Amino acid sequence: MEPEVEALKNLLDENNVEYKVLTHERAYTSEQAAKMRGVPLSSGVKAMVVKSEKGFFLILVPGDKKIDFDRLRQKIGKASLASAEDVFRVTGCEVGSVHPFGNLFGLQVLMDRHILDNPTVNFNAGLHEISINMSSRDMAEIIKPEIGDYSK
Repeated sequence: MEPEVEALKNLLDENNVEYKVLTHERAYTSEQAAKMRGVPLSSGVKAMVVKSEKGFFLILVPGDKKIDFDRLRQKIGKASLASAEDVFRVTGCEVGSVHPFGNLFGLQVLMDRHILDNPTVNFNAGLHEISINMSSRDMAEIIKPEIGDYSK
């Protein structure tokens, strides 16, 4: 198993949380992943690396929403999605496979509050063909993100 996936599983195991690992065909979009997982799009967590004048951040929004860069600007200044090269350099993951545990990457995590509307969440685990299903509350407890309104 890849180092990113192992590090994530170790973190979850150390925190004694329940989770399921799902293996599926390679998914590159939230829509594809939700279909393969057999779950609502809104239960997916998009983990996107953004770059601002303050550095790199990991922004988490529900699978059926997009980042609201106007709201984000109030928090971290003018920002844009990081390039594929920067995403890989900062996380070791390809765009579309980044997991939400920015603490493993040394990134500050900003999480949209609507993620907590779902009792369970689904996200890629560092690879396009491996997903994790777990409690949204457990995920937030481990990440300790700054929760706010970051989606539209």
